[in-house]
Amino acid sequence: MKLLDLPIDHFRLLGVSPSADAAAILHRLQTRCDSPPDQGFTHEALLKRNELLSRSADLLTDRNDRAEYESALLRLSASHPNETVGLDLPASSEVAGLILLWEAHGALEAFQMASHGLQPPQAPALGSGREADLTLLAALACRDAAVEEQGQRRYESAAQLLVEGIQLQQRMGKLPNQQRMLEGDLDALLPFRILDLISRDLSDQASHQQGLTLLDQLVSCRGGLDGTDVVTSIEGAGSMTQDDFESFFQQIRRFLTVQEQIDLFSRWSEEGEAEAGFLAVLALTAAGFSRRKPESLEQARGRLQLLPDSELDPMPLLGCLDLLLGNVREADHHFAAIRDADVQAWFVQHTGDSLAAQCEYCRAWLGRDVLPGYRDVDATAIDLDAWFADRDVQNYVERLDRQASRQPLSDALPLPWQTSVASDLGLQSLEPISASEESADGLEERGIRLPSLSLPQLPQLPRLPQLPRPLVVKIAVMVAVLAAFGGGLSLMLRQRSEAPQVSPVVKEEPVLSAPDDLDETALPMATLQPEQPLDRPIEPLTSDAPSDKQLEDLVQGWLDAKANALASPDNAVPDAVSKEISTVARDRLLQRVQAERTADAALGYTKIIKASVTSVDVVSRTPRRIAVKAELNYFDQTLDRSGTSIDQTPAGALTVTYVLGRDGKQWKLHEYISGS
Repeated sequence: MKLLDLPIDHFRLLGVSPSADAAAILHRLQTRCDSPPDQGFTHEALLKRNELLSRSADLLTDRNDRAEYESALLRLSASHPNETVGLDLPASSEVAGLILLWEAHGALEAFQMASHGLQPPQAPALGSGREADLTLLAALACRDAAVEEQGQRRYESAAQLLVEGIQLQQRMGKLPNQQRMLEGDLDALLPFRILDLISRDLSDQASHQQGLTLLDQLVSCRGGLDGTDVVTSIEGAGSMTQDDFESFFQQIRRFLTVQEQIDLFSRWSEEGEAEAGFLAVLALTAAGFSRRKPESLEQARGRLQLLPDSELDPMPLLGCLDLLLGNVREADHHFAAIRDADVQAWFVQHTGDSLAAQCEYCRAWLGRDVLPGYRDVDATAIDLDAWFADRDVQNYVERLDRQASRQPLSDALPLPWQTSVASDLGLQSLEPISASEESADGLEERGIRLPSLSLPQLPQLPRLPQLPRPLVVKIAVMVAVLAAFGGGLSLMLRQRSEAPQVSPVVKEEPVLSAPDDLDETALPMATLQPEQPLDRPIEPLTSDAPSDKQLEDLVQGWLDAKANALASPDNAVPDAVSKEISTVARDRLLQRVQAERTADAALGYTKIIKASVTSVDVVSRTPRRIAVKAELNYFDQTLDRSGTSIDQTPAGALTVTYVLGRDGKQWKLHEYISGS
């Protein structure tokens, strides 16, 4: 007769301790027989279960039989310390024995043996009670075994058990409810599997890559990082609260390399994830700064300008990136356009010059929001002097400077809001802050903090950290360090730091040479009059699928309205012109133009712009987002109060990428970036 070797002894099968006396054993027997599992096993299997329990109780309550059995256990323990005394059961008691093994917390062994019993050639007859019992037992034992593995933090092992259980249930086709429960358990395990797989040593590349694949699947199935459009078959992904997901995501990031995050976030951003686009900007910045690759920072800057509207003010980020790329003038522009009143106040109260303040702000931004959160980036390595002294950084910045060919300007000017923000914020009586007082605690006491730059709704980041240097540090310190490594960049920084403050606009700058067919005599020169009425009324663009001509008209409308605003003799953009801009552009761009006009007016400047679209080419198109590359004929000129030209961009051809977004039924310009 075929016997089943059950890996359990009589004490464990009955559920009593080896020291239990006869009375305790009989009481336990009665309790077990009166409380059989109620998951749906056949009556025959439950009767066999009670018979096995009675056999164990009979042996353990007989003095001679128990003494002999205990002696056998001791001998086995001495000769084979890692083995267990098994019970030989007849095949007719197979199911009952496996049920008792499962009840004795041997879920893994019970699942494996039940699965084996359902495989050919020992598979039971179709439709038999044995088949039904083994199938049910396999499902129940599989779930419990997975829970035990989770308790040991072996999440991937638990997942593989569930996968085997699901496949077995699919093959048997008997218990759809049990199969659905296994699938639900597997889905709920997904975040833990990801954490298990990607936290392993990078030498285990197969596991790491599997974790990345599952992470991509999780984010996709829950509808993105913010989970607002969840259409998912993954119960675990869809049922995670946003807070739970963000806590999980924060843990995940520190096990990913910076390049892995760049790849993931870039792909998600291309699929329409705004938050992922912002995270890609941070990852590119972290990679560029930590590896001394300024081209990554330039790429981050371009991506930041193309992000859709959000509550995040991009100006301080653009300011930091421009500063790291050696473009002090553009950094001034962007820092001048910061909307957050607390951050403005921090700059106003800074005892050093504006460039020293910007360096301190940039250092804090790198240390708090950019460098932490990557497996292969040292978040403490924040040395701006070393960054600017790096030969690759110097060469790249100098190359950018040659490409831009900006004319150096003179007479450095204060940030536009520096003279007014103090009174606006009620700070007239504030005394200058000493370097020793300007710590993180001091900033917190005044309620000043850097803007939150993390994924929306992620746990609040710490306030402005303790700055490693006194706030009275001067840019001369950095220049002195740079001089030891090469004078070219230090000279460039001195020149740029002396450039006047102009408006915080992303300027549509032309290339150097004018095309042969451009009639420069038709463009305005030094004696241009500031009044430039719009050529034609600007109409809202509401077509579901705008034609190239309609897109060209919208871009031209933006150029005309912007030119009219900056040529205004008033100190602010006239209401009629503001309305024209609002017709073709989002509020953020209107505010940018208004800030530029206000800054120019404070200096007594007027800008004259002549720009005409010669062609547009659609780069990408979705129902809510269109990117077009436009070729322009462009010229601009800045006049002082007397009408004398103090600066101008030579007439020439310019390529600009414009990004349009759909606000309700109307298309509006969201952002633009030149030279792309």
